[in-house]
Amino acid sequence: MSSWARELAVGARFALSGGPGWTRTLLTAAGVGLGVVVLLLAASVPHAVAERNARDDARSPVSLGEEVPPGPDTVQYIFAGTEYRGDSVGGMLLRPDAGADTTAEPPPGLDAFPAPGEMAVSPALGELLDSPEGELLAERFDHRRAGTIGAEGLKGPNELLYYAGTEALPEERALRTDTFGVDAAGTELPAVLVLLIVVICVVLLMPVAVFMATAVRFGGERRDQRLAALRLLGADTDMTRRIAAGEALVGALFGLVAGVGAFLALRQFLGSITVWEFSTYPGDIVPSPLLLALILVAVPVSAVAASLFALRGIAIEPLGVVRESSVPRRRLMWRLAPGVLGLLLLLPFVGSFDSGSSAEQGRVATGIVLLLAGTTVLLPWLVERIVGRLRGGPVSWQLATRRLQLSSGTAARTVSGITVAVAGAIALHMLFFGARADQTVVTGDDPDRAQIEVSRTSADGGDMSALVGRLESAPGVTDSFGSVAGDAITEAGDFTPVLVADCGTLRESAVLPSCANGDVFLANGSDVPESSLPAPGERLNLAVSWETGEVAGEPRWWTVPETVPVVESRPDASGQEHVGILATPAAIDPGLLADPWTEVLLRVDPHEADVIEHVRNVAWEMSPPAQVWELESERVSDELLDVQQALLVGATGIMLLIGASMIVSMFEQLRERRRLLSALVAFGTRRGTLAASVLWQTAVPVVLGLAVAAAVGTGLGALLMSMADLRLGGWLAFLPMAGAGAATIALVTLVSLPLLWRLMRPDGLRTE
Repeated sequence: MSSWARELAVGARFALSGGPGWTRTLLTAAGVGLGVVVLLLAASVPHAVAERNARDDARSPVSLGEEVPPGPDTVQYIFAGTEYRGDSVGGMLLRPDAGADTTAEPPPGLDAFPAPGEMAVSPALGELLDSPEGELLAERFDHRRAGTIGAEGLKGPNELLYYAGTEALPEERALRTDTFGVDAAGTELPAVLVLLIVVICVVLLMPVAVFMATAVRFGGERRDQRLAALRLLGADTDMTRRIAAGEALVGALFGLVAGVGAFLALRQFLGSITVWEFSTYPGDIVPSPLLLALILVAVPVSAVAASLFALRGIAIEPLGVVRESSVPRRRLMWRLAPGVLGLLLLLPFVGSFDSGSSAEQGRVATGIVLLLAGTTVLLPWLVERIVGRLRGGPVSWQLATRRLQLSSGTAARTVSGITVAVAGAIALHMLFFGARADQTVVTGDDPDRAQIEVSRTSADGGDMSALVGRLESAPGVTDSFGSVAGDAITEAGDFTPVLVADCGTLRESAVLPSCANGDVFLANGSDVPESSLPAPGERLNLAVSWETGEVAGEPRWWTVPETVPVVESRPDASGQEHVGILATPAAIDPGLLADPWTEVLLRVDPHEADVIEHVRNVAWEMSPPAQVWELESERVSDELLDVQQALLVGATGIMLLIGASMIVSMFEQLRERRRLLSALVAFGTRRGTLAASVLWQTAVPVVLGLAVAAAVGTGLGALLMSMADLRLGGWLAFLPMAGAGAATIALVTLVSLPLLWRLMRPDGLRTE
């Protein structure tokens, strides 16, 4: 142990001795630091999500409905959220039963309940309402702002939320509570979503580990020269390897310190950033203690292990190293072992993956890790075999291919991170393709016939015409179809739906031979036989609540005309099929219906900006506000959207890391070759030729890496879809990844050109 400590300390002195040692140490620290930042952020995700959910639960009312009698400590409330330009705006109307004398505790974040006509808003909502971008949203709120919601009442600093006080709430919609704060039990996710989460965690963290293992091996050629000099001074082989590990250890420790510092500095700014509608407070971004301890220990240990592993096949002699002679050809068989082992772990789950077992999830994660790790060990063999056969071509191509032939391992390690990320992204894309179909519900909406639905319940159905008129005046609305629906009951006690609308709207709901105001139709559907419809001359009582099915108040009799045609119903644009009585306003007064439901379908101009916001503003003026929906032919489950949001947040950070890692690796390679570049310039090599050679040196390994990633990712994606019993598809998922690879090549080449030109000076040949 004492010799290990002494020789690691000697390596640390070399790393800190200045000159080339400092440069290599700083490059290693930069690479490791980037990885540490990502690992710490990933380790903080569970705590951040848990804190967001805890604050959300703490402000949720405990609803016991009518079982809670009005009292001094009870509050009536209605959820009154809205949406603005794709962002959700949460809200709640509050009315303490005891008024100003209430003893009820307000929701977290409020010191007191807002008075009638007043509202408290979150800081982000207040800024939006005061800005020109929130002008349309400000039209919906006629309450006076009298307070700000505190951080303890918000899921994140950028959440849009308000609480408004009111004099009265409609009894049929209002709920009552005496406590805010629920203990929400987590619901078990479907197996396909659990599988998605496991794959996402593996895919997002694997490139980080690969890049950190690459970073501790920066500057290998200059290190070998120093180690050869140590052998000349009398050090044995084991001693030189431990000294090399000491150099890598210092760089890793510096990177660890730099990564922790960058993480602490970065999290202070994360509160002002919203990525895919996700924001959190800096105080929530705290790594799990166990994961933090694991990172602090694993990073330096991995640095030493990676350094020793890199020297396993190198004979360091006093007069040089074997690496400068011919390199033994890499063997294929052992490189296939991780992938084969991963397949053996995953194949038993085909068609039978169960999300309930953590052991199964661990086996799946291990299998995916082994398969993706197989790409990193297979890529050096493939690059060596391919570039070893490249001959001829322009000077820039020959310079690039010769350099790759001399150090194909370095080139493969440089792109191994992007290979793992792309392979995982392809598999995830295919899995999402199947999961989306599995977690998608066909709504029956027809967006080609109408694009927006506005609906509300009210005490009087006679205001339908006024609502339609106001909606038609909204900018961007081109046509409208308004109707009022209710229920009627025959003298025999049979229920019959009733729909009152003009002829244009009725034609959207049934096939009519002709129509004029005053006409009545009996509509039957595929599930409603004609014998179940009311007979001509039969009396119907219109005073029936469609919610309770009970007669409300005095009877309101209406008689079916003796000559009433029977028509075939058809679903309207919202997918609803109306059967029973279809009547025009002259035949049945909508005001006669008890507890009517008003629906307006709108056609809009797709080129009109903010048409949906104008419609929401009109609907918000109603009391109670009408609900506004954008018609969609299919709707994806919220759980899948949450998982997709987490993937987008993580993938954004990982792609930034991959781009930064390749740039750092390219800088390290150029620095290693500065004498060679200076020699080439001294012989008259043009800048454009050397710049093109740098492009080819980046492009060839990336293209080969993308080919491996496409094959492995597609196979893994098909295997995962089979495990989740999903329909296979998404075979072209690798095409976007090819575009990402081309963009990465261009970015790395462009960023490395300034350093390349600075190194292309004849004075770089001077030595000391």
